[in-house]
Amino acid sequence: MAKQENLDPSTSFFDQLKEKTGPVVLANTFIVPEDDSETFLAVWKKHATFMKAQPGLLSLQMHRGTAGSRLFMNVAIWESTEALATALADPQFQAMAVDVPEDIVSYAHVFEKVAVEGLCAA
Repeated sequence: MAKQENLDPSTSFFDQLKEKTGPVVLANTFIVPEDDSETFLAVWKKHATFMKAQPGLLSLQMHRGTAGSRLFMNVAIWESTEALATALADPQFQAMAVDVPEDIVSYAHVFEKVAVEGLCAA
């Protein structure tokens, strides 16, 4: 199982899941050792396939850092924190979570859109 760390030390990922809001963006950044990239992507594909079948997932996309970076980032849009929390708590997903190699570190965080006048809507 991957080691879970908080991106923001003042706000845990699990506290964020308790906040009833949506739609939300889940940004999950992973530090993956050089030799584990293929294994990591194979496991992520299995997890993503499961998540795509869950109610409330609107989209997902994996990204990889450039220039030899060991970072990968999954960006998923969910209808709500409740839908995300329900999918993460599913026993089938929990059983799959142990497949992630232990030397991978995960930084998951939930975001909401922010309106910036003249540039973007919330």
